[in-house]
Amino acid sequence: MDLLAAVDKRPLLLDGATGTELIARGFRPGGPPEEWNVTRPDEIAAIHDAYYAAGSDIVQTNTFGGSRQKLSAYGAGGRVAELNEAAARLAVAVRDREYPGRLVAGDIGPTGMFVAPMGDADPDDLRDGFAEQAAALVAGGVDLIHVETMFDLVEARLAVEGVRRVAPDLPLMVSMAYKPSPRGYRTMMGVDPQSAADALLAAGATLVGCNCEITAADMGELVEELREASGRPIVAQPNAGSPRLEDGATVYDETAEHFAELVSGFPARGAGIVGGCCGTTSAFIAALARRLRA
Repeated sequence: MDLLAAVDKRPLLLDGATGTELIARGFRPGGPPEEWNVTRPDEIAAIHDAYYAAGSDIVQTNTFGGSRQKLSAYGAGGRVAELNEAAARLAVAVRDREYPGRLVAGDIGPTGMFVAPMGDADPDDLRDGFAEQAAALVAGGVDLIHVETMFDLVEARLAVEGVRRVAPDLPLMVSMAYKPSPRGYRTMMGVDPQSAADALLAAGATLVGCNCEITAADMGELVEELREASGRPIVAQPNAGSPRLEDGATVYDETAEHFAELVSGFPARGAGIVGGCCGTTSAFIAALARRLRA
């Protein structure tokens, strides 16, 4: 598919947070969320169905922590192919059964590891891990890949290189997690939007973007900056407001309607694909879909 041509026609709508929906269905720490792809597939399918029904053009697989490096923390490093391919097949089956013409994005998150001088991870090992995960997602039938919530530009580039090793022609989105700072928008590792856009597009990304870390109110100017930096439409997924703890649980106070009011203005500021990150649910996506398609 030609992702750039698609977003030139109209803004595309991503889904919201998978983790938020998993927690609402009873997931608790102790094992990898990706295990639900094989132990509780009906729950994962229901999440995808809810987002498609809300209006998502693209849903993302339940594979944010599906790399060998992340799964190894749970003793599941040898299950990369099983869990990622199962996730992709679940999402594809929901799409094919009820929502033909929509898309499935294979979701890839950070490993939590760093190469020198910040850490001791082997760059080749990280690249191989991303390639392994991407290969399983492709085998499961995804239409595109989304590498998201990246803080370190080195790791993000390795992810692009790994994906491109096994999927040279598949559309590839890469989103970094930025926050406002006295020097402008920066990731936790100090990466600025221009440096990210230049490096990631040169490495083989189709589109770049931003997700997580900040609210819709804080992300609007970042959308404009990334659009100018990349020279093409960008991906934007803000959180549902700022999180706070209440009785030991993380709570987001943003309402679906206010979120939709803000994010529906992102396409005019340079976003070609919009959706939600932490704290957002199918209700947020439904509200956003109504505003985008009014």
